[in-house]
Amino acid sequence: MRTIRRSWRALIPVVAMLAACSTLTADQWDSRYGRPDPGRYDEAAAPGPHAVPYAEVQDILNRRCVVCHGCYDAPCQLKLSAWEGVARGASPERVYDGARLLNTAPTRLFEDAFGASAWRRRGFHAVLNERPGVDDVTGSLLAQMLLLKQRSPLPAGPLLPGSFDVSIDRAQRCTAIEGYADFAARYPLWGMPFGLPQIADAERERLLRWIAAGAPRAPDPPAEPLIARQIERWESWFNADDPKRQLVARFLYEHLFLADLHYGDDLHYFRLVRSRTPPGVPVERIATRRPFDDPGVARPYYRIEPLRETVLLKSHLPYRLDDSRLARWQRWFVDAPFTVTALPGYRAEVAANPFVAFAPIPVVSRFRFLLDEAQFTVMGFIKGPVCKGQQAVDVIDDHFWVFFANPTAMDERDQELFLAQNSANLRLPVEYESNVPVVRHWLGYAEAQKRYLDDRVTFSREHHMPILPPGKNLIWDGRDEDGGGNPNAALTVFRHYDNATVEQGLIGERPQTAWIITYPLLERLHYLLVAGYDVYGNVAHQLKSRLYMDFLRIEGEQNFLSLLPEDAHRALELRWYREAPRWTLDFVAASHLPAGERLEVGMEGMAPDLAFDALLARLRDRIGPALSHRHDLPDGLDPDLREKLHDLAAVRGSSLQWLPQMTLLRVERQQAGPLWLTVLNNSAHKNVAEIFFEDRRRVPAEDTLTVAHGFVGAYPNAFWSVRAEDLPQLTRRVAALDGESSYAALLDRYGMRRTDPRFWAFSDEVHEAMREADRVAFGLLDYNRLENR
Repeated sequence: MRTIRRSWRALIPVVAMLAACSTLTADQWDSRYGRPDPGRYDEAAAPGPHAVPYAEVQDILNRRCVVCHGCYDAPCQLKLSAWEGVARGASPERVYDGARLLNTAPTRLFEDAFGASAWRRRGFHAVLNERPGVDDVTGSLLAQMLLLKQRSPLPAGPLLPGSFDVSIDRAQRCTAIEGYADFAARYPLWGMPFGLPQIADAERERLLRWIAAGAPRAPDPPAEPLIARQIERWESWFNADDPKRQLVARFLYEHLFLADLHYGDDLHYFRLVRSRTPPGVPVERIATRRPFDDPGVARPYYRIEPLRETVLLKSHLPYRLDDSRLARWQRWFVDAPFTVTALPGYRAEVAANPFVAFAPIPVVSRFRFLLDEAQFTVMGFIKGPVCKGQQAVDVIDDHFWVFFANPTAMDERDQELFLAQNSANLRLPVEYESNVPVVRHWLGYAEAQKRYLDDRVTFSREHHMPILPPGKNLIWDGRDEDGGGNPNAALTVFRHYDNATVEQGLIGERPQTAWIITYPLLERLHYLLVAGYDVYGNVAHQLKSRLYMDFLRIEGEQNFLSLLPEDAHRALELRWYREAPRWTLDFVAASHLPAGERLEVGMEGMAPDLAFDALLARLRDRIGPALSHRHDLPDGLDPDLREKLHDLAAVRGSSLQWLPQMTLLRVERQQAGPLWLTVLNNSAHKNVAEIFFEDRRRVPAEDTLTVAHGFVGAYPNAFWSVRAEDLPQLTRRVAALDGESSYAALLDRYGMRRTDPRFWAFSDEVHEAMREADRVAFGLLDYNRLENR
């Protein structure tokens, strides 16, 4: 501690120097300290003999800074998840902009520009010192923001002062170092970490020493021999020369471009990228807005690059590569008897329509690939580019279960004939650029969807079979060709207002709705909201994607409802679409499948809710051993504690409207370690078919709670800690909530607010528990949605 204090005293002249600069303009900074030289950080300087190891620096940044500054939604686009992000700096331009009339240039780290100089030309300003005439702490915005927090820590009290706006859409104040003195005078409490307690003295000292030394970093070590051999093996497989293999590689790339690839149990992560160069030479990455855009070369190569950023849970999409995976791909895509005589081009009407571009690949092979990691496939539109914004996810309910059609339930030739006949009707809005006016082309897509639905009914009747055949083989049970069980057979989706989560298994007592997903539906979900979604596009692009998603939700829900007796089908349909607009109800009606042989044996005459429960039970039984139970309460849990948690999960109704969407709960036990749970508030709506005025469609009396074992979701709103014996009191308080004051009193007793001096210790405990629970799924949480209540 004495060393730390001596170091801090040495910084006092630095603070005084900055104060002396408080009246300098940008030009005066130039004249006094020299013009900035961003080339200084085009590459990292080599560390000196006594430098703070960069691994320690990144660890502090991860635990204290990256929890807010990562991914597209980092405040001021300041990404601190890699050295290159620190060197890039910050920008006042928002990535997520729901009012943007024209698209904007992408600013993806490691893809759209390289080196600080290139980012300065794109409008980013430095957070490290780039002026030769000033010391590196005084000239660093990052350093000064840390020192500002030390000089003006949060005042004592449970809530942040009124000068703080911690809402997700708050106005940004993205100052550069030249404007820092004015910023500090206006907002003295806004040092980093913003709206959270200051970091420990030792942590700050390490960061300041690193900045003072010129922010050095040792070069990345070469890949370990085993990893290098794996890269060589998989790149060789992806880059075979014959047209069949090239088409397969293109298909796989367009579905895996966001994947965090890892080899077996090794957790070094990699990305599959397109390159101008073949395996064996350095990668020259091809940067396009979307993975199916024209690469601009006669033949792109598919290469594997190390992931160079900290893993964030909100964007983490792990995907395992191993011998069994390769064997399945070989069976589905190489040994399968199909030929490719010519590769598809990159014209938008072809490249943006997977039913055209990949028509030669057997439908069953494509569907098996998507189902093999169905959580990954569905999670792509949750953790991919549409991960932020209420209007991006208000198209789905707060809690629903997902099942999948059996890929072998229909004759493959019939499936391929049907898709070939409807490839034009299955076109997606993504085939047009992101600046297209919202009305233009929209009516055409609506009419195409209606034609597809009509053709689906006609095709079904002509072949004397419903598109979802009845019987025990209707639903994929997770068994592969070798008889193994796959936990991806059933998924649960939770929406948390402006973000969402996908988990394996059937979590919660009863979902609000349920879907059955077929291959055409799953493929369109991916190309609409993952491969084809452009976060840098204009409002029309975003709105069209949101509107088209209505079609897909309706289709998935109707697939499920079509298995119920007609009266239960109609009753549930009316409930799920209460007060929906007329055009939505027209598509609901058009989505009805032929009655065929509904699975109504034993359900005739049941009340709609009972029929709903009975069908869910049958589907659960169908999946059987493959069903994941990782978020069920542990088998060995004390029966008394289990009952208390069931009582909490049983709370229903209007009191829940005062709870946040997602709360991490630590239950302290006397005879065991803490039990970690996630409390999910499932908000009910009359319908989710409208874009605006969500509050008007809320039905608080129908709100429910889900208490899941472990960690669900990437954006916690609140942290609670309670002793096991106090759970009944917590439950009574939750059931009695009637306003902000009663919720504040609950937090006074059980909450770990963002202002609590113990916050960072609790945060470290949470992350360590998450890592221990699942090393593969682990990623840092995001604190941008922590409440101030």
